[in-house]
Amino acid sequence: MKKPAVAKRNPEDTRRRLLQAARTVFSKRGLEGARVDDIAGLAGVNKQLVYYHFGNKQQLYLAVLEETYAKIRAEELQLDLAHLRPRQAMEQLICFTFDYYTKNPDFVPLLSDENLHEARNLRQSKIIQQLHSPLVEMIGETLRRGQRSGDFAMDVDPVQLYITIAGMGFFYYSNTHTLSVIFGRNLGAKAAVKTRRKHVIEFVMGALQAPPVA
Repeated sequence: MKKPAVAKRNPEDTRRRLLQAARTVFSKRGLEGARVDDIAGLAGVNKQLVYYHFGNKQQLYLAVLEETYAKIRAEELQLDLAHLRPRQAMEQLICFTFDYYTKNPDFVPLLSDENLHEARNLRQSKIIQQLHSPLVEMIGETLRRGQRSGDFAMDVDPVQLYITIAGMGFFYYSNTHTLSVIFGRNLGAKAAVKTRRKHVIEFVMGALQAPPVA
């Protein structure tokens, strides 16, 4: 009688499941609170595979951060802003950035945790700055096109602009609960999020069209 076939382990699939599980656990418990046993259990693999693929918990955490940034950068580049009119392109970027926090609720807590550690893990990355270079160039070119067309009046540093766009959404989502208590509003409600989204778009676009301050 033949023995039942044993499915071959797929290293790439194992790595993918570990990264996915780790992102979930790290976003809920942070680096310090996360346990390798919990990550392996959620991924459905032996915890020794964590060490085999990543070496230790810190390296797994760094891999999650790198994948997290790589994912958002790849999606931003897919916006293909170069083929849109400057105003439309900038609004597209603003909307995408704000909506990304809603669609990826683990993004804010992951980055917040690494900021608590003063980015000491991210500093070890050899790819993180390379990931951001195309984004800066894409925003810079959109701004230059907008100035040539007369859509944008301000000469803006693309890095500063992106920090502003990202920050207006990041602060909102990272402080939704406390702000809701302080101002007596449910800022997590769909209507409130929609209002905030509209405000961010109008605020940034208005600033870009305003004449520079003397």
